[in-house]
Amino acid sequence: MRKKSFSKISYLLLATLFMWIKTYVVYKTSFDIKIENFTQEFILFINPLSFLLLIFGIGLFMKEKNRNRFIFGASIFVTGLLLANMVFYRFFNDFLTIPVLFQTSNMGDLGSSISGLFLPTDLLMFVDIAVLFWLLKKPTFKSSSQLTRKERSAYFLLVAAVFFFNLGLAETERPQLLTRSFDREMLVKNISVYNFHIYDVFLQSKTSAQRALADSNSLTEIENYVNANRKEPSQDLNGIAKGRNVILISLESLQNFVINEELNGQEITPFLNDLIKESYYFDNFYHQTGQGKTSDSEFIVDNSLYPLGRGAVYFTNSSNEYTASPEILKEYGYYSSIFHANNKSFWNRDIMYDTLGYDRFFDVNDYEVTQENSVGWGLKDVDFMEQTVQHIDELPQPFYTRLITLTNHFPFELGEEDKMIEEFDSNSKTLNQYIPTVRYMDEAIKHFFEKLKQTDVYENSIIILYGDHYGISENHNVAMEKFIGKEITPFEAIQLQRVPFIVHIPGVTDKNPQTFTKVAGQVDIRPTIMSLLGIDTSEQIQFGTDVFSDEKLSFTVLRDGTFITENNLYTRGVCYDKATGEETDQAVCEPYMEKAKQELNYSDKIIYGDLLRFYGKDAETVDAEQKKSTTESK
Repeated sequence: MRKKSFSKISYLLLATLFMWIKTYVVYKTSFDIKIENFTQEFILFINPLSFLLLIFGIGLFMKEKNRNRFIFGASIFVTGLLLANMVFYRFFNDFLTIPVLFQTSNMGDLGSSISGLFLPTDLLMFVDIAVLFWLLKKPTFKSSSQLTRKERSAYFLLVAAVFFFNLGLAETERPQLLTRSFDREMLVKNISVYNFHIYDVFLQSKTSAQRALADSNSLTEIENYVNANRKEPSQDLNGIAKGRNVILISLESLQNFVINEELNGQEITPFLNDLIKESYYFDNFYHQTGQGKTSDSEFIVDNSLYPLGRGAVYFTNSSNEYTASPEILKEYGYYSSIFHANNKSFWNRDIMYDTLGYDRFFDVNDYEVTQENSVGWGLKDVDFMEQTVQHIDELPQPFYTRLITLTNHFPFELGEEDKMIEEFDSNSKTLNQYIPTVRYMDEAIKHFFEKLKQTDVYENSIIILYGDHYGISENHNVAMEKFIGKEITPFEAIQLQRVPFIVHIPGVTDKNPQTFTKVAGQVDIRPTIMSLLGIDTSEQIQFGTDVFSDEKLSFTVLRDGTFITENNLYTRGVCYDKATGEETDQAVCEPYMEKAKQELNYSDKIIYGDLLRFYGKDAETVDAEQKKSTTESK
């Protein structure tokens, strides 16, 4: 392009330069993107360019007086998109996806959680916008002529060349890049946060079509895989809790690093530490949630399927056919319920619980909530437990129920009167406040057990406690390093994804408590419960295994493709030796790579294709109904 042509698009080039530099600065300061060599750094640097040139280049088709206005407006839009990803990343350590943007019904309930993620420095994101606004009025940047067709063609050929150069370099560095849709960090690192969003739109349209195109044959391969990998339940514990009530307690944001840990000589979780001594406890148990966080953990626990890599199943696929725990247990006379003192529509729970077959949802309207007994997200955990025990004592038995705690939720707010331990002293307000709210939740669990023992429910129940997801994201690694006393490498970051998993069976575990080191995950909870109750689920499609089974493979896969085995851990393309925490030969991890990828893909196919509607039914009838529905819609 000639010098005269450049003068016509000087405002466009300046806007591109500003946005390019701003994006790269955000990459380096706000996202935790691991760079291993100069090539990866170069790809990260150039990857925003093709998108920025493209979106600003649309203005070249407009009349002179509107061109710069469009570019200015596009700058505001792209800045807003970048800022939204920054804020989202601060807590979720993830990037926005289309399904997450559809979860607008959650926004009204997020309150202080969202406001707490904004920083004063975020205002710097608009410095270039102010400069562009000032330049918009300058005669120097008011072009009096349009680009010719040849000049526009040359411009967009340049855009295409930059894009394909970027993509080719990225594919050389990371082959089959676009098949790893679950690894959003990898995609952003290689194709830019902006092109990732375009790719996400493509994925969304693709997944939306999967249900319409699915038939019973889509399930055959998955059934064969599940059957081939099925393990026999524990011979010793199978049926040991037959006929008992099942009480699940979802411990909000509780990670394993606080268990049996002290701060200034005080135990952070004194009651849970004591309970472990009377229970079966797994210290290598991992959460497997994605963007759906607590709702994802609920989905995994009830279905023994993995959550989606994008968005939350509770929103995107709430009308699917599932064979969830409540539905299975109903055949054995179980009543099912949920206790959560929050708005019933949050995470679309009111819809999803009906889909999963729950008989009753005790939401915020079933609790006495006042200003005095509330903090942060709502009803304090101690008051929640007190009132919940009253409801539990009136449930028809046997029952299957889950309690979802609330106080230990970001931004971890707690009144001084409820603080039973000092805050941690670090540069992270989040981690500092997390310690007192964990201690408070621990006290609430103690209160629950004390109250439950006063009823006839306790002795006739099994009580399972598990952390639902992480509470402290990788954005607080500096503070975490101070707390745990070691560097947070990618290996240690995954170790921090361990959450408590405690199985307490009155009259059983208190006589012979045990701590298990076997690797397991939330996907194993449902098969474990069913085994303890003596219920055969060998005919069900599930990816978990009874954790007490002698045949249980010491293996679990996280939603981002990370997997952990007895001796190794694989994450971000690197294989680690668990004994040393150091990198080891990739060949050691290779036998599990396909299994990890396969399970996530199969689970996604089940959800996106709504494949369980074909399971256990007359497949020909369902197929016929599907074809008829498709024909009528046309």
